[in-house]
Amino acid sequence: MRRLNPDEERLWAKVVESVRPIRAKPLPPASGLPSTAATPESARPADSKPVRGRRPPERPAQLQSPQSPPAPSHESTLDGSWDRRLSRGLAQPDYVLDLHGHNLSTAYDLLDSRLEMAIGSGARLLLLITGKPPGAERPVKRGAIRAAVGDWLAASRHSRDIAAVRNAHPRHGGTGALYIILRRRR
Repeated sequence: MRRLNPDEERLWAKVVESVRPIRAKPLPPASGLPSTAATPESARPADSKPVRGRRPPERPAQLQSPQSPPAPSHESTLDGSWDRRLSRGLAQPDYVLDLHGHNLSTAYDLLDSRLEMAIGSGARLLLLITGKPPGAERPVKRGAIRAAVGDWLAASRHSRDIAAVRNAHPRHGGTGALYIILRRRR
């Protein structure tokens, strides 16, 4: 690595002065870059070696709320056998819940009671039929119940018992249905 000549040092000092820090706490100077106050080689301790390369910035500690643990994600991955069986339509649901003909209020109440019943009986797979919106062949928005189901499940009192939510295989309703995989009771 070559040394900077006096003109380059003055130019580098101007560059350093023009830079605004993006962090409140300044990072130690990178060893590969020249500093404005050059340290002579003899002033360094004999056992210290110059560090080469870029040092990644330290990551701040994650802040977590002490009152409530984070809500479980229903997008978590299942083991391979579950995903294979669901994607091929080979899993047989323990319960089927059809929400056709219900409005948002009655659909939520029915979903909550059936989840409680399925969890209490030790079921593992619930098929939730929300129905396809009218004219589902052309690109249209989802129905109101289908749009609300994800939020309902995340905010439900049963959310800790839900391992994952997946789209149903065409033989079980395709885009108009969901699989709700429940956690095993221990």
